[in-house]
Amino acid sequence: MATILLVEDDQDIAELVRHYLESEGLRAIHVLEGSAALARIEASPPDLLVLDIMLPGLSGLEVLRRLRRDEKTAGLPVLLLTAKGEEVDRIVGLELGADDYLPKPFSPRELVARVKALLRRTHPAQAAVHIAYLNVRLDPSRHEVSEGTRAVALTSKEFSLLEHFMRNPGRVFTREVLLDRVWGYDFPGNTRTVDVHVNRLRKKIPSLAPRLTAVRSLGYKLAEEELPGAISRQ
Repeated sequence: MATILLVEDDQDIAELVRHYLESEGLRAIHVLEGSAALARIEASPPDLLVLDIMLPGLSGLEVLRRLRRDEKTAGLPVLLLTAKGEEVDRIVGLELGADDYLPKPFSPRELVARVKALLRRTHPAQAAVHIAYLNVRLDPSRHEVSEGTRAVALTSKEFSLLEHFMRNPGRVFTREVLLDRVWGYDFPGNTRTVDVHVNRLRKKIPSLAPRLTAVRSLGYKLAEEELPGAISRQ
C-alpha cells in the first residue's frame, strides 16, 4: 500500500482528500505545517507528497526547495496544490522540481487520479531493463542513475527526462513534445521548465553535458553514441 503525505493547513480540505485517497486503497497521512512535513519525511519517507504552497510558517515552496537539495529526498514525487490563477507559483514550483500541480479549487477525484498517475510513473510495478550510455547507467525499476561509480541523485522529472533522452539517442525533441511525454499533460505556461531541467541534468551528469545539446529553433537531443554497442539494454 502506497503512503501519501498530505501537507494542508485547511482541515476540511485535508479530511476530504484523505477520504478519497483511502477509498482508493492508499494510506494517507496528514500534517498541517511545512516543518512537520519535513520531520515526518525524515522519520519515515512517504511514497508521494501532496504539498500545499500556502502554509503557515514554512511555505510549500521552501519545503520543496529543501527536499530537492537533500540527496535522500531529491527523488520524492511531489504534487503541488496552488491557488487558482497563480501562474508564478506554478512555474516556480515546477522549476524547483515539482512533478505535477493542481490549482484550487480542485476535484478530489482529479487529485486522486493525478496521485495514481504519478505513482505509476515513479514506482513501476515491474522491473525494467537497464539503459547504458557512455559511463551513465540508468535503472528504471530502482529509479537509480550512476555516472561511473558515482550515484547521481535526480528528481523524478529529471529522471524521466534523462530516461527519455537515453532511450532515443540522436532524435531531436521539441520542448512541447518533451513537456507532453515527460510531464504527462499539456503544460499551461511557457516551456522554460524544460530548459531548467536540461541544465540541471548537464550539471549533475558532467559527462553528458557536451552531448545533451540544444538544436536551434527546434529543441534538444542527446547525441548518438559513437562506439558501436555502447547503448545497451541488459
